[in-house]
Amino acid sequence: MTRALFTASGETMTGFCVRGHASSASCAGEDIVCAAISSAAYLAANTLTDRLGTSAAIQVKSGFFSLFVQEKSDTASLLLWGLSDHLMALSRQYPQQLQVKILQSSHSEVRSNAET
Repeated sequence: MTRALFTASGETMTGFCVRGHASSASCAGEDIVCAAISSAAYLAANTLTDRLGTSAAIQVKSGFFSLFVQEKSDTASLLLWGLSDHLMALSRQYPQQLQVKILQSSHSEVRSNAET
């Protein structure tokens, strides 16, 4: 199971953390979910840092990827909201492999894929 947690302050998305693996790849197609999650996370990170020049704290290790923007940016926020929408859509297709939550940092509220 992979878990993705996004942080937001109101309408401003500030970062995300993805932890775990979608599966052991013992069932056909499950490795595709893990690859889709990883690819989307790297696309967002590379676009934010390399193309938009956004300063971000990024940590990557086996089974873990996090990115938190260091400055308020409407463009970065939109890209992160897009990533969360994409992962939520994947989680609806593969609920046993991916769980997505959005934590509202100012109110400690969590919106998960089960609520959308």
